[in-house]
Amino acid sequence: MPQRETKKALIVVRTYPTPAKKGAEVSCTAAITNEGEWLRLFPVPWRYLAAEEQFRRYQWVEVTVEKASDPRPESYKLTQNGIRIVSAPLSTDNGWQLRREIVEPMRAHCLCCLVKKRDADGHPTLGVFRPKTIERLIITPDDPNWTQAQIEILTQGHLFAEQPKQQLEKLPYIFQYRFLCDEPDCKGHTLKCTDWEMAESWRSWRDRYGDKWEQKFRQRFETEMIEKLDTHFFVGTVKAHPNKWIIVGLFYPPHTVQARLRFSPLPPEQS
Repeated sequence: MPQRETKKALIVVRTYPTPAKKGAEVSCTAAITNEGEWLRLFPVPWRYLAAEEQFRRYQWVEVTVEKASDPRPESYKLTQNGIRIVSAPLSTDNGWQLRREIVEPMRAHCLCCLVKKRDADGHPTLGVFRPKTIERLIITPDDPNWTQAQIEILTQGHLFAEQPKQQLEKLPYIFQYRFLCDEPDCKGHTLKCTDWEMAESWRSWRDRYGDKWEQKFRQRFETEMIEKLDTHFFVGTVKAHPNKWIIVGLFYPPHTVQARLRFSPLPPEQS
């Protein structure tokens, strides 16, 4: 039987939920422990959690966990009632200084480096980096409806929690970023983004702006992410497809020259 342990960690990622046989709907949650290690919490049925357990990004939490059967070394399974929120979200004052102090020491040089290290050593399967260039945001139409099997999962409910008032909405679009790494041999990457904030922004702006939602959406998640903000990508591998990486979250403090100079890691072969 897996040993239980308690970890203190800062939540940095929460993905948009997907239907899952175990838990009705689940999100992938990533955090950075107070010991400077990656922690993946999956599955997390966030909408089914009690109000006092519904953490927000950049909150410190104490979690009671067991090592997951998932072969990815950072993956842990939450125990029932295993979340205690211990702080308000860290402030965005002074250019996100408090958040940067936790995130920047975890930063890899680039996705190319993360992929090479993971392929050689089996880890990490989580990471954060600043792309050299974000070329564009790709928005591709997707099936707007859940399959019958997914509907049955969503309506079955969760064994230990009350059903949310609204059924989980299927996103009718796939959001992807096309970007280049700061590596001479990088041929570019196109990665799907499953960030909860991005999905919720689409849902909100679809209701507010109707057919004109894309202009507002691109202004925020393309133009500003490229031109105004110091955009980083939190990335992780997919359990069912170990060689596939996706963007699981966005980190976007204001862009400043000082911030870029303060922490600029070298590629592994130069460090």
